[in-house]
Amino acid sequence: MRAWPSPPYATPWRQWVELTSRRTWHRHTSAVVCSAPAQTLKRRHGRITGVKPPAFAYSAPERLDDALRLLADLGSDGKVLAGGQSLVPMLNMRLVAPAHLVDINRLAELATVEADQRGVRVGALARHSDVERSAAAAEALPLLRQALRQVAHPVIRNRGTAVGSIAHADPSAELPAVLSLVGGEVTAGSSSRTRTIAAADLFLGPLETSLQPGEMLLSAYFPALPPGTRTAFVEVTRRHGDYAVCGVAVTLTRDDAGVVTQSRAAYVSMSDTPLVIDLAEALVGGRASDADVDAAGRLATDRTQPDGDIHATAEYRRHLAGVLTVRALRAAA
Repeated sequence: MRAWPSPPYATPWRQWVELTSRRTWHRHTSAVVCSAPAQTLKRRHGRITGVKPPAFAYSAPERLDDALRLLADLGSDGKVLAGGQSLVPMLNMRLVAPAHLVDINRLAELATVEADQRGVRVGALARHSDVERSAAAAEALPLLRQALRQVAHPVIRNRGTAVGSIAHADPSAELPAVLSLVGGEVTAGSSSRTRTIAAADLFLGPLETSLQPGEMLLSAYFPALPPGTRTAFVEVTRRHGDYAVCGVAVTLTRDDAGVVTQSRAAYVSMSDTPLVIDLAEALVGGRASDADVDAAGRLATDRTQPDGDIHATAEYRRHLAGVLTVRALRAAA
């Protein structure tokens, strides 16, 4: 299904790109709850009255079963509110108009970060900062912390949720790329069933996922990488805290002799869904020499076909893909 209803714009993703570039959404999140009729802002006695977002009903269930039953009843009219760092700005810009918000912030059982040698499972209410600061998660999968440190600013990471970022399916976000790169999966729940969705099957397009009406994400699972794997995440932004003009996450696996056995890269802001490229052609069998790494950069440039927008031309993004692939591989090596 489409992750976002589209009124009043036919293409909310394009409006999102054109209207925004910064992730300092705390400036725009004052109006969270709105049950009054939506209206144009008016001045009365020198003050602005009315509300910014469209009208919506609001519920804050205290049990997961209640939340899932409510979402089942609402169907496509319901929208989950967790951290709100993307949803609330889009409401205030009237890029989305859900009929009913279901606030899950009282469901403490979803605020979990569990890690062992097999991987990291992140609950739907775990904040970016919870995952970033988890020593166990960083030990099991260092790439998670490397990516999360690129997300906006600490104030955003303190409120925004990791799973919410995945559900939002913004191709400019870091965590969808990480989930895709490591071959992760999510658990989706509804009033009638729980199912697992691989990252490759989750992201359908910008702000669009394969979640069905009445479903919500309960957790995301990031499997650990093979022994001998090193990782890095680098990106270029117009200003600190902006969405990336281009970002690259890489994995580089060597055997005991130091020979590269596998290498992959995932790209941010380069396609409608997270783009993963196998760099084996350039690196496997070698020792990640400068020549090998440069060849991987050229491979990345050849295999990316980004769109241009108001922030960067397609040609500049392709150039960045090659440059940042080289930079990330050298950091991982």
